[in-house]
Parts: sequence; C-alpha cells; structure tokens
Amino acid sequence: MPPAPNPDAPNHRAAARRRRARSIGGTLLSLALTMLGLLLVTFIIGRVMPIDPVLKVVGDRASQAQYDAAYQAMGLDQPLYVQFVRYLGDVLTGDFGRSISTGQLVVDDIKRVFPATFELATLGTLIGVLIGVPLGVIAAARRGGIIDQVARVVALVGYSMPIFWLGLMGLLVFYGILGWVGGPGRQGIIYDGMVPAVTGLILVDSLIAGDWGAFKDAFSHIILPASLLGYFSLAYISRMTRSFMLEQLSAEYITTARVKGLSERAVIWRHAFRNIQIPLITVIALSFGSLLEGSVLTEIIFSWPGLGQYITKALLSGDMNAVLGGTVVVGTCFVVLNLFSDILYRVLDPRSK
Repeated sequence: MPPAPNPDAPNHRAAARRRRARSIGGTLLSLALTMLGLLLVTFIIGRVMPIDPVLKVVGDRASQAQYDAAYQAMGLDQPLYVQFVRYLGDVLTGDFGRSISTGQLVVDDIKRVFPATFELATLGTLIGVLIGVPLGVIAAARRGGIIDQVARVVALVGYSMPIFWLGLMGLLVFYGILGWVGGPGRQGIIYDGMVPAVTGLILVDSLIAGDWGAFKDAFSHIILPASLLGYFSLAYISRMTRSFMLEQLSAEYITTARVKGLSERAVIWRHAFRNIQIPLITVIALSFGSLLEGSVLTEIIFSWPGLGQYITKALLSGDMNAVLGGTVVVGTCFVVLNLFSDILYRVLDPRSK
C-alpha cells in the first residue's frame, strides 16, 4: 500500500525556496552596498588628495581661461553629489578616464598590466596552499614536536621579515651569485613580445603557442617573486590551518573516532580536516586577495609590470585617474573573492542553505 502523501511537504519546499531567495537577496544587497561604499571611498580620495587634476591636464603654464574651461569640462564646477553620480555612471560603464602618464584609457592600461599581477599572485597562492596547508595540519597533529616548532618559526619569520629585504637578498643570491633564476621583469629581452598574447598570462600563452623556450624563460623570471609571495601566504595559511586543526582535534567527536579504533591518518584527514575546509576557503581567498593588492613592493623590486607597479607610478606622478581605476579594480577583486568563498561555503555546508 503506497504511503499517504504528506500535506506539509509543499509548505516545507515553499519555505525552503523563500529562505533561499532571502539568502540570495541579502547576498546581492550586501554586494551592492559594498561596491557603493568602495566607489564612495575612491571618489572621496580623488577629491581630498592635494593634487589639482586640472593642472595635470592643462599644465602649469595654461592661462586662467584655459584652466576654467578645463575645470568646467571635467565637471568640477558641479556639486559633489552630482559629481559622484557622474562618477558612478562612468565606473559602471568601465570608464575610468584617460591616464595622464601613458596617454591611454585607464581601462586599457589595466587590461594590459592586471594579468601580470594575477599570474604572480596565483602562483604565489598555489605555493602557499600546497605547502602551508599540509604544514599546518601536521604541526597541529604533532603539537609540540619538531614540525610544529618549524611551522611556528616559519610563520613568525614570514610575518616579521621585510619583503623588500627578502626580495633583494633573493635577487643577489639566486640571480646574481648562483644564476639559478631569471632577472627582473617577466621575460628576457630575447623572448619579449615573441609569444602572442591570448590570455595575458605568459606561462599560459607560451604553452598555447608551444614555445617551450619562452615558457622556461618566463618560469625562471616568475619563480623567485612568486616564491617570495608564496612564503608570506604560506606563513598566514599554515598558522590559520594549525589553529583550526587544534580546535577540531580537541573536540569530542575526535576522541570518539579514536576510541572506535580509526587510524590516526583517518582521524586527521577524514574527520578533522574535513571540518576545517569551509573556514580555510575564506582564509585562502583573503590570502589571494592580499597578494593581488599587496604585491607592490615585490613588483617594484623585480620590475614586474603589474597593477601594483602601475598604481605606484601613477601615484608618484599625480595620475589620479589611474590610481582610482586601479584601486577600484583591487577592491572589486576582494568583493568577488569574498562572494566566491561565500558561495563555496553554502555549497559545502548544508546547514547554511
């Protein structure tokens, strides 16, 4: 005899759909408010900086009439709220203005330099994850042992050592003395411009083109700065992984699993590590975002033509359009990474649905 239908099932499904819709709506609202706050902050920065954007355009030898005409053409004679609305409209259409330094549209400059930063930060994050996560897990599993002490020293040095000093020492030892890696820049002079730009990522484009010589050259140039960034990412990820694991290993379900006779490997990796995957995703996403926006010194030391170096040069030359455009891109990356980690959180944790 078939079971009687549950009259409450449709109501439960409808309630679940409403909860899901509210959750998605709340996420989108939070995303919109975050982006609005980001644009408001960048707008205020552009107005309070002690740099006259009109003089950067017309020059300091322009007449008062020329200055006034440019002032009005740039909309600076309008009230601030009108300027902000205009700024919002421009940014939403991808218009960051024209760079004074390069003479190109800022959006075109960013398209050109961002892949270099993305490639460097991605490789650095991979190094940090592949080494930092196992190191943190083993350090927690063998608390007080040699590996735990090494992990704590690695994290301490990673947080306290100046990145510019490590970069200079790395260039001196591995490039200047040993000759194991390539020098500053993304590629050597021989291979510069020889690989067709498909993705903007030199390693990927050289593989697509089947040019192994260009790939080896690009890898020799990126491995040292990526390892430097990866070390700082490793320090953060290993410390957080160790902290998460220590909390899980002290839980009662771990004691129960051991009493049942499960092997220590199964207890650590199948039970404890599985429960730290969700917060660990957020840690990795934040680490990746930090490398995207925090690689300025690394890019300067290694003459890496990325977004950090672009923003720094623009700031030194008073090119506020380029500075604000780069700042908006970096902030947007953080917002997108947070949204991505939130989506993964909901997918991996059924309780959050």
